[in-house]
Amino acid sequence: MDELKTAEAPAPSARLLDRLRGAWRDVAGQFGASRGLEPHLPADDAEVLRAQMRECLAGKGGEVSARGRAAELGRSYLALNAEGRGRFLHILADEFGTDPAQVDAAVAVLRSAPDRSWRQDAERALREALESPRIKLLTQFNALPQGVKFLVDMRAELLARAKGDPPLAALEAELRELLAGWFDVGFLELQRITWHSPALILEKFAAYEAVHAVQSWQDLKNRLDSDRRFYAFFHPRMPDEPLIFVEVALVRGMTANISELLDESAPVGDPSRADTAIFYSITSAQRGLAGISFGNFLIKRVADRLGHEFPNLKNFATLSPIPGFRSWLDDKIAAGDALAGALAGRLPGKTPPAESLRPPLMRLCAAYLTSRHEHTRRALDPVAHFHLSNGARLEKLNWLADTSEKGLTQSAGMMANYLYRLDDIDDNHEAYAGQGRIAAASAVRALAKG
Repeated sequence: MDELKTAEAPAPSARLLDRLRGAWRDVAGQFGASRGLEPHLPADDAEVLRAQMRECLAGKGGEVSARGRAAELGRSYLALNAEGRGRFLHILADEFGTDPAQVDAAVAVLRSAPDRSWRQDAERALREALESPRIKLLTQFNALPQGVKFLVDMRAELLARAKGDPPLAALEAELRELLAGWFDVGFLELQRITWHSPALILEKFAAYEAVHAVQSWQDLKNRLDSDRRFYAFFHPRMPDEPLIFVEVALVRGMTANISELLDESAPVGDPSRADTAIFYSITSAQRGLAGISFGNFLIKRVADRLGHEFPNLKNFATLSPIPGFRSWLDDKIAAGDALAGALAGRLPGKTPPAESLRPPLMRLCAAYLTSRHEHTRRALDPVAHFHLSNGARLEKLNWLADTSEKGLTQSAGMMANYLYRLDDIDDNHEAYAGQGRIAAASAVRALAKG
Protein backbone atom coordinates (compact mmCIF):
# COMPACT_ATOMS: atom_id res chain seq x y z
CA MET A 1 0.00 0.00 0.00
CA ASP A 2 1.28 3.42 -0.78
CA GLU A 3 -0.20 5.11 2.33
CA LEU A 4 2.26 3.39 4.64
CA LYS A 5 5.78 2.17 4.58
CA THR A 6 5.45 -1.46 3.55
CA ALA A 7 8.00 -3.93 4.76
CA GLU A 8 9.69 -6.13 2.22
CA ALA A 9 9.22 -9.36 4.11
CA PRO A 10 12.33 -11.51 4.19
CA ALA A 11 12.28 -14.64 2.04
CA PRO A 12 10.97 -17.67 3.96
CA SER A 13 13.73 -19.67 5.56
CA ALA A 14 14.43 -23.21 4.44
CA ARG A 15 13.23 -24.39 7.86
CA LEU A 16 9.91 -22.59 7.45
CA LEU A 17 9.36 -23.99 3.95
CA ASP A 18 10.26 -27.49 5.13
CA ARG A 19 7.76 -27.18 7.99
CA LEU A 20 5.03 -25.96 5.63
CA ARG A 21 5.74 -28.67 3.09
CA GLY A 22 5.75 -31.23 5.89
CA ALA A 23 2.40 -30.05 7.27
CA TRP A 24 0.86 -30.12 3.81
CA ARG A 25 2.40 -33.53 3.07
CA ASP A 26 0.46 -34.92 6.01
CA VAL A 27 -2.74 -33.26 4.76
CA ALA A 28 -2.13 -34.41 1.19
CA GLY A 29 -2.02 -38.05 2.28
CA GLN A 30 -2.65 -40.25 -0.73
CA PHE A 31 -2.50 -37.24 -3.04
CA GLY A 32 1.11 -36.61 -2.07
CA ALA A 33 2.40 -39.56 -4.07
CA SER A 34 2.66 -37.78 -7.43
CA ARG A 35 6.12 -37.41 -8.93
CA GLY A 36 8.01 -34.25 -8.07
CA LEU A 37 8.04 -31.41 -10.56
CA GLU A 38 11.21 -29.85 -11.95
CA PRO A 39 11.76 -26.44 -10.32
CA HIS A 40 11.50 -24.52 -13.61
CA LEU A 41 8.27 -26.37 -14.61
CA PRO A 42 9.05 -27.67 -18.13
CA ALA A 43 6.21 -28.44 -20.55
CA ASP A 44 5.65 -32.05 -19.43
CA ASP A 45 5.47 -31.03 -15.79
CA ALA A 46 3.15 -28.17 -16.67
CA GLU A 47 0.69 -30.79 -17.96
CA VAL A 48 0.91 -32.60 -14.63
CA LEU A 49 0.19 -29.32 -12.90
CA ARG A 50 -2.84 -28.61 -15.09
CA ALA A 51 -4.18 -32.03 -14.17
CA GLN A 52 -3.73 -31.22 -10.47
CA MET A 53 -5.65 -27.99 -10.91
CA ARG A 54 -8.49 -29.73 -12.74
CA GLU A 55 -8.70 -32.36 -10.00
CA CYS A 56 -8.97 -29.64 -7.36
CA LEU A 57 -11.84 -28.06 -9.28
CA ALA A 58 -13.61 -31.38 -9.93
CA GLY A 59 -14.44 -31.63 -6.25
CA LYS A 60 -14.63 -35.41 -6.09
CA GLY A 61 -15.02 -36.89 -2.63
CA GLY A 62 -15.52 -34.98 0.60
CA GLU A 63 -13.72 -32.20 2.46
CA VAL A 64 -10.76 -34.41 3.37
CA SER A 65 -10.13 -35.19 -0.29
CA ALA A 66 -10.49 -31.51 -1.24
CA ARG A 67 -7.92 -30.45 1.37
CA GLY A 68 -5.58 -33.21 0.26
CA ARG A 69 -5.65 -32.14 -3.38
CA ALA A 70 -5.18 -28.46 -2.45
CA ALA A 71 -2.26 -29.35 -0.17
CA GLU A 72 -0.53 -31.30 -2.93
CA LEU A 73 -1.02 -28.43 -5.39
CA GLY A 74 0.43 -26.03 -2.80
CA ARG A 75 3.43 -28.30 -2.27
CA SER A 76 3.99 -28.27 -6.03
CA TYR A 77 4.04 -24.47 -6.04
CA LEU A 78 6.46 -24.31 -3.09
CA ALA A 79 8.88 -26.64 -4.88
CA LEU A 80 9.20 -24.32 -7.89
CA ASN A 81 11.84 -21.66 -8.47
CA ALA A 82 11.02 -18.13 -9.67
CA GLU A 83 10.74 -19.23 -13.31
CA GLY A 84 8.50 -22.13 -12.40
CA ARG A 85 6.27 -20.02 -10.17
CA GLY A 86 5.83 -17.56 -13.03
CA ARG A 87 4.64 -20.40 -15.28
CA PHE A 88 2.35 -21.69 -12.52
CA LEU A 89 0.73 -18.28 -12.16
CA HIS A 90 0.33 -17.87 -15.91
CA ILE A 91 -1.41 -21.23 -16.18
CA LEU A 92 -3.88 -20.05 -13.52
CA ALA A 93 -4.31 -16.66 -15.16
CA ASP A 94 -4.52 -17.78 -18.80
CA GLU A 95 -6.41 -21.06 -18.56
CA PHE A 96 -8.63 -20.92 -15.48
CA GLY A 97 -10.42 -17.61 -15.87
CA THR A 98 -14.08 -17.02 -16.59
CA ASP A 99 -15.64 -18.53 -19.71
CA PRO A 100 -16.50 -15.56 -22.01
CA ALA A 101 -19.22 -17.54 -23.80
CA GLN A 102 -20.85 -18.52 -20.52
CA VAL A 103 -20.74 -14.91 -19.29
CA ASP A 104 -22.22 -13.61 -22.56
CA ALA A 105 -25.01 -16.18 -22.41
CA ALA A 106 -25.83 -15.24 -18.82
CA VAL A 107 -25.93 -11.55 -19.77
CA ALA A 108 -28.29 -12.32 -22.66
CA VAL A 109 -30.65 -14.26 -20.39
CA LEU A 110 -30.61 -11.40 -17.88
CA ARG A 111 -31.48 -8.84 -20.55
CA SER A 112 -34.42 -10.89 -21.77
CA ALA A 113 -35.81 -11.78 -18.34
CA PRO A 114 -39.60 -11.21 -18.55
CA ASP A 115 -40.29 -10.58 -14.87
CA ARG A 116 -38.68 -10.06 -11.46
CA SER A 117 -38.56 -13.75 -10.58
CA TRP A 118 -36.78 -14.63 -13.82
CA ARG A 119 -34.44 -11.68 -13.36
CA GLN A 120 -33.38 -12.81 -9.89
CA ASP A 121 -32.53 -16.27 -11.25
CA ALA A 122 -30.66 -14.69 -14.17
CA GLU A 123 -28.66 -12.41 -11.85
CA ARG A 124 -27.66 -15.40 -9.75
CA ALA A 125 -26.57 -17.28 -12.87
CA LEU A 126 -24.51 -14.28 -14.00
CA ARG A 127 -22.77 -14.01 -10.62
CA GLU A 128 -21.86 -17.69 -10.87
CA ALA A 129 -20.55 -17.23 -14.41
CA LEU A 130 -18.38 -14.31 -13.25
CA GLU A 131 -16.74 -16.37 -10.49
CA SER A 132 -13.62 -17.71 -12.14
CA PRO A 133 -12.46 -21.30 -11.60
CA ARG A 134 -9.06 -20.03 -10.44
CA ILE A 135 -10.62 -18.17 -7.50
CA LYS A 136 -12.68 -21.24 -6.58
CA LEU A 137 -9.40 -23.15 -6.61
CA LEU A 138 -7.45 -20.65 -4.53
CA THR A 139 -10.27 -20.42 -1.98
CA GLN A 140 -9.58 -24.06 -1.10
CA PHE A 141 -6.29 -23.04 0.53
CA ASN A 142 -8.25 -21.31 3.28
CA ALA A 143 -8.84 -24.73 4.82
CA LEU A 144 -5.12 -25.59 5.05
CA PRO A 145 -2.68 -24.80 7.86
CA GLN A 146 -1.04 -21.46 6.98
CA GLY A 147 -3.05 -21.48 3.77
CA VAL A 148 -4.09 -17.84 4.16
CA LYS A 149 -0.45 -16.78 4.57
CA PHE A 150 0.33 -18.83 1.45
CA LEU A 151 -2.19 -16.79 -0.55
CA VAL A 152 -0.94 -13.50 0.89
CA ASP A 153 2.58 -14.36 -0.24
CA MET A 154 1.28 -15.49 -3.64
CA ARG A 155 -0.33 -12.07 -4.12
CA ALA A 156 2.96 -10.41 -3.17
CA GLU A 157 4.59 -12.32 -6.03
CA LEU A 158 1.75 -11.35 -8.37
CA LEU A 159 2.16 -7.67 -7.50
CA ALA A 160 5.80 -7.88 -8.53
CA ARG A 161 4.94 -9.57 -11.84
CA ALA A 162 1.60 -8.05 -12.87
CA LYS A 163 2.71 -4.67 -14.21
CA GLY A 164 2.39 -4.75 -17.98
CA ASP A 165 0.93 -8.27 -17.88
CA PRO A 166 -2.91 -8.06 -18.20
CA PRO A 167 -3.65 -11.75 -17.42
CA LEU A 168 -1.58 -11.66 -14.22
CA ALA A 169 -3.05 -8.26 -13.34
CA ALA A 170 -6.55 -9.73 -13.62
CA LEU A 171 -5.58 -12.67 -11.39
CA GLU A 172 -4.01 -10.29 -8.87
CA ALA A 173 -7.18 -8.15 -8.78
CA GLU A 174 -9.34 -11.21 -8.12
CA LEU A 175 -7.05 -12.42 -5.36
CA ARG A 176 -7.04 -8.95 -3.83
CA GLU A 177 -10.84 -8.97 -3.71
CA LEU A 178 -10.82 -12.39 -2.07
CA LEU A 179 -8.29 -11.32 0.58
CA ALA A 180 -10.10 -8.02 1.22
CA GLY A 181 -13.15 -9.99 2.32
CA TRP A 182 -11.10 -12.24 4.59
CA PHE A 183 -9.18 -9.33 6.12
CA ASP A 184 -12.12 -7.13 6.96
CA VAL A 185 -11.15 -5.05 9.99
CA GLY A 186 -13.92 -6.70 12.00
CA PHE A 187 -11.94 -9.96 11.92
CA LEU A 188 -8.67 -8.43 13.11
CA GLU A 189 -7.31 -8.62 16.65
CA LEU A 190 -5.45 -5.69 18.21
CA GLN A 191 -2.62 -6.89 20.45
CA ARG A 192 -0.11 -5.00 22.56
CA ILE A 193 3.44 -6.27 22.10
CA THR A 194 5.85 -6.22 25.05
CA TRP A 195 9.35 -7.44 25.75
CA HIS A 196 7.72 -10.58 27.17
CA SER A 197 5.93 -11.42 23.92
CA PRO A 198 7.11 -14.61 22.12
CA ALA A 199 10.57 -14.32 20.63
CA LEU A 200 9.22 -15.36 17.23
CA ILE A 201 6.97 -12.29 17.18
CA LEU A 202 9.75 -9.94 18.35
CA GLU A 203 12.08 -11.27 15.66
CA LYS A 204 9.49 -10.54 12.99
CA PHE A 205 8.95 -7.00 14.21
CA ALA A 206 12.69 -6.39 14.09
CA ALA A 207 12.81 -7.78 10.53
CA TYR A 208 9.69 -6.03 9.23
CA GLU A 209 10.25 -2.52 10.67
CA ALA A 210 10.55 -0.38 7.54
CA VAL A 211 10.46 3.21 8.84
CA HIS A 212 13.23 3.28 11.47
CA ALA A 213 15.28 0.09 11.24
CA VAL A 214 15.83 -1.80 14.48
CA GLN A 215 19.56 -1.66 15.18
CA SER A 216 19.82 -4.23 17.96
CA TRP A 217 17.90 -6.17 20.58
CA GLN A 218 18.61 -3.31 23.00
CA ASP A 219 17.07 -0.89 20.53
CA LEU A 220 13.96 -3.07 20.29
CA LYS A 221 13.78 -3.37 24.08
CA ASN A 222 13.96 0.42 24.35
CA ARG A 223 10.96 0.71 22.01
CA LEU A 224 9.02 -1.60 24.32
CA ASP A 225 9.82 0.19 27.60
CA SER A 226 7.20 1.47 30.04
CA ASP A 227 6.95 4.90 28.40
CA ARG A 228 6.29 3.29 25.00
CA ARG A 229 3.49 1.27 23.47
CA PHE A 230 3.68 -1.14 20.56
CA TYR A 231 0.48 -2.46 18.96
CA ALA A 232 -0.24 -4.73 16.01
CA PHE A 233 -3.18 -6.15 14.13
CA PHE A 234 -3.30 -9.94 13.71
CA HIS A 235 -5.66 -12.21 11.79
CA PRO A 236 -6.93 -15.41 13.47
CA ARG A 237 -5.69 -17.49 10.54
CA MET A 238 -2.21 -15.90 10.72
CA PRO A 239 -1.63 -15.73 14.49
CA ASP A 240 2.17 -15.55 14.21
CA GLU A 241 2.26 -12.93 11.46
CA PRO A 242 1.71 -9.21 12.24
CA LEU A 243 -0.29 -7.48 9.52
CA ILE A 244 0.49 -3.90 10.46
CA PHE A 245 2.02 -2.34 13.57
CA VAL A 246 2.47 1.03 15.18
CA GLU A 247 5.08 2.29 17.65
CA VAL A 248 4.07 4.98 20.13
CA ALA A 249 6.03 7.16 22.55
CA LEU A 250 4.28 8.71 25.57
CA VAL A 251 5.85 12.12 26.08
CA ARG A 252 5.21 15.70 27.14
CA GLY A 253 4.83 18.11 24.23
CA MET A 254 5.21 17.57 20.49
CA THR A 255 8.35 15.56 19.73
CA ALA A 256 10.44 17.11 16.95
CA ASN A 257 13.47 14.80 16.59
CA ILE A 258 13.53 11.07 15.93
CA SER A 259 17.08 10.58 17.24
CA GLU A 260 16.07 11.86 20.65
CA LEU A 261 13.02 9.63 20.61
CA LEU A 262 15.07 6.52 19.81
CA ASP A 263 17.99 7.37 22.12
CA GLU A 264 18.63 4.24 24.20
CA SER A 265 20.49 6.24 26.85
CA ALA A 266 17.64 8.69 27.46
CA PRO A 267 15.89 8.32 30.82
CA VAL A 268 12.58 6.46 30.84
CA GLY A 269 9.67 8.87 31.15
CA ASP A 270 6.68 8.58 33.44
CA PRO A 271 3.76 7.64 31.17
CA SER A 272 1.22 8.82 33.73
CA ARG A 273 2.53 12.39 33.30
CA ALA A 274 2.55 12.28 29.50
CA ASP A 275 0.19 14.61 27.67
CA THR A 276 1.02 13.49 24.11
CA ALA A 277 1.10 10.16 22.31
CA ILE A 278 3.53 10.28 19.38
CA PHE A 279 2.99 7.68 16.64
CA TYR A 280 6.50 7.52 15.21
CA SER A 281 6.41 4.37 13.06
CA ILE A 282 3.60 2.65 11.17
CA THR A 283 4.62 -0.35 9.09
CA SER A 284 2.55 -2.66 6.92
CA ALA A 285 4.22 -6.03 7.38
CA GLN A 286 2.60 -8.03 4.58
CA ARG A 287 3.39 -6.98 1.01
CA GLY A 288 0.63 -9.28 -0.21
CA LEU A 289 -1.99 -7.14 1.56
CA ALA A 290 -1.00 -3.92 -0.20
CA GLY A 291 -4.07 -1.89 -1.09
CA ILE A 292 -6.17 -3.51 1.64
CA SER A 293 -6.25 -0.64 4.09
CA PHE A 294 -6.62 -1.02 7.83
CA GLY A 295 -3.95 1.44 8.98
CA ASN A 296 -6.57 4.09 9.72
CA PHE A 297 -8.46 1.68 11.95
CA LEU A 298 -5.24 0.81 13.76
CA ILE A 299 -4.50 4.43 14.68
CA LYS A 300 -8.04 5.09 15.91
CA ARG A 301 -8.18 1.86 17.92
CA VAL A 302 -4.81 2.57 19.53
CA ALA A 303 -5.75 6.19 20.31
CA ASP A 304 -8.95 4.98 21.96
CA ARG A 305 -7.11 2.39 24.04
CA LEU A 306 -4.42 4.86 25.11
CA GLY A 307 -7.02 7.45 26.03
CA HIS A 308 -8.65 4.99 28.42
CA GLU A 309 -5.32 3.86 29.90
CA PHE A 310 -3.88 7.39 30.30
CA PRO A 311 -6.62 10.01 30.88
CA ASN A 312 -3.99 12.79 30.91
CA LEU A 313 -3.28 12.36 27.21
CA LYS A 314 -4.52 15.43 25.34
CA ASN A 315 -2.77 15.13 21.98
CA PHE A 316 -2.37 12.29 19.51
CA ALA A 317 0.19 13.12 16.86
CA THR A 318 2.80 11.59 14.59
CA LEU A 319 6.44 12.19 13.91
CA SER A 320 6.44 11.21 10.26
CA PRO A 321 8.97 10.90 7.44
CA ILE A 322 8.51 12.90 4.23
CA PRO A 323 9.73 10.25 1.76
CA GLY A 324 8.92 12.05 -1.49
CA PHE A 325 10.31 15.50 -0.73
CA ARG A 326 13.88 15.18 -1.98
CA SER A 327 12.90 13.63 -5.34
CA TRP A 328 10.24 16.34 -5.81
CA LEU A 329 12.83 18.97 -4.96
CA ASP A 330 15.32 17.52 -7.45
CA ASP A 331 12.64 17.70 -10.14
CA LYS A 332 11.97 21.34 -9.26
CA ILE A 333 15.67 22.17 -9.49
CA ALA A 334 15.95 20.40 -12.85
CA ALA A 335 12.91 22.30 -14.13
CA GLY A 336 14.48 25.65 -13.24
CA ASP A 337 12.12 26.62 -10.42
CA ALA A 338 13.29 29.99 -9.08
CA LEU A 339 13.41 29.14 -5.37
CA ALA A 340 14.50 25.52 -5.78
CA GLY A 341 17.06 26.48 -8.43
CA ALA A 342 18.96 28.53 -5.87
CA LEU A 343 19.72 25.25 -4.07
CA ALA A 344 21.35 23.61 -7.08
CA GLY A 345 24.70 22.17 -6.10
CA ARG A 346 24.29 23.24 -2.48
CA LEU A 347 22.48 20.21 -1.09
CA PRO A 348 24.78 17.56 0.39
CA GLY A 349 23.85 13.93 -0.09
CA LYS A 350 24.66 12.20 3.19
CA THR A 351 25.41 15.07 5.55
CA PRO A 352 22.99 17.57 7.08
CA PRO A 353 22.37 20.73 5.03
CA ALA A 354 23.87 23.99 6.29
CA GLU A 355 21.79 26.21 8.56
CA SER A 356 21.79 28.87 5.84
CA LEU A 357 19.61 26.54 3.72
CA ARG A 358 16.98 26.23 6.41
CA PRO A 359 14.61 29.03 5.20
CA PRO A 360 14.31 27.93 1.55
CA LEU A 361 14.16 24.22 2.40
CA MET A 362 11.47 24.69 5.04
CA ARG A 363 9.43 26.85 2.67
CA LEU A 364 9.74 24.35 -0.18
CA CYS A 365 8.89 21.43 2.08
CA ALA A 366 5.77 23.21 3.34
CA ALA A 367 4.77 23.91 -0.27
CA TYR A 368 5.32 20.25 -1.15
CA LEU A 369 3.23 18.94 1.74
CA THR A 370 0.32 21.30 1.02
CA SER A 371 0.26 20.55 -2.73
CA ARG A 372 -1.91 18.01 -4.53
CA HIS A 373 -1.82 15.93 -7.67
CA GLU A 374 -3.72 17.83 -10.33
CA HIS A 375 -6.06 15.02 -11.37
CA THR A 376 -6.47 12.89 -8.23
CA ARG A 377 -6.38 15.80 -5.75
CA ARG A 378 -4.34 13.59 -3.43
CA ALA A 379 -1.46 15.06 -1.47
CA LEU A 380 1.84 14.64 -3.31
CA ASP A 381 3.51 12.87 -0.41
CA PRO A 382 2.24 9.30 0.26
CA VAL A 383 2.61 9.56 4.04
CA ALA A 384 0.81 12.91 4.00
CA HIS A 385 -2.00 11.34 1.97
CA PHE A 386 -2.35 8.52 4.49
CA HIS A 387 -2.68 10.78 7.51
CA LEU A 388 -4.80 13.45 5.81
CA SER A 389 -7.23 10.83 4.52
CA ASN A 390 -7.55 9.59 8.09
CA GLY A 391 -8.55 13.06 9.31
CA ALA A 392 -5.26 14.36 10.70
CA ARG A 393 -3.97 17.93 10.31
CA LEU A 394 -0.49 18.83 9.12
CA GLU A 395 0.69 20.58 12.26
CA LYS A 396 4.42 21.32 12.06
CA LEU A 397 7.63 20.86 10.10
CA ASN A 398 10.78 19.91 11.97
CA TRP A 399 14.23 20.96 10.75
CA LEU A 400 16.93 18.23 10.88
CA ALA A 401 14.58 15.88 12.70
CA ASP A 402 16.08 12.80 11.02
CA THR A 403 19.77 13.03 10.15
CA SER A 404 20.15 9.35 9.32
CA GLU A 405 21.35 8.57 5.80
CA LYS A 406 17.82 7.55 4.86
CA GLY A 407 16.31 10.71 6.33
CA LEU A 408 18.77 12.96 4.55
CA THR A 409 18.44 11.32 1.13
CA GLN A 410 14.63 11.20 1.25
CA SER A 411 13.70 14.45 2.96
CA ALA A 412 16.84 16.52 3.53
CA GLY A 413 16.53 15.58 7.20
CA MET A 414 13.05 16.99 7.80
CA MET A 415 10.04 15.33 9.39
CA ALA A 416 6.43 16.38 9.98
CA ASN A 417 3.97 16.24 12.84
CA TYR A 418 0.40 15.31 11.93
CA LEU A 419 -2.12 16.03 14.69
CA TYR A 420 -5.13 13.79 15.28
CA ARG A 421 -7.57 16.09 17.05
CA LEU A 422 -10.37 13.66 17.84
CA ASP A 423 -13.17 16.22 17.51
CA ASP A 424 -11.96 17.26 14.04
CA ILE A 425 -11.09 13.90 12.47
CA ASP A 426 -14.40 13.36 10.67
CA ASP A 427 -14.60 16.91 9.29
CA ASN A 428 -10.98 16.82 8.10
CA HIS A 429 -11.51 13.45 6.45
CA GLU A 430 -14.65 14.58 4.62
CA ALA A 431 -12.99 17.79 3.41
CA TYR A 432 -9.96 15.92 2.10
CA ALA A 433 -11.87 13.00 0.56
CA GLY A 434 -14.55 15.21 -0.97
CA GLN A 435 -12.78 18.40 -2.03
CA GLY A 436 -9.12 17.47 -1.68
CA ARG A 437 -8.73 20.15 1.00
CA ILE A 438 -5.55 19.69 3.03
CA ALA A 439 -5.94 20.49 6.71
CA ALA A 440 -2.82 22.35 7.82
CA ALA A 441 -1.92 24.63 10.71
CA SER A 442 -1.75 28.33 9.91
CA ALA A 443 1.99 28.38 10.59
CA VAL A 444 2.58 25.70 7.94
CA ARG A 445 0.43 27.55 5.38
CA ALA A 446 2.24 30.80 6.09
CA LEU A 447 5.57 29.00 5.67
CA ALA A 448 4.47 27.60 2.30
CA LYS A 449 3.57 31.09 1.06
CA GLY A 450 6.91 32.50 2.15
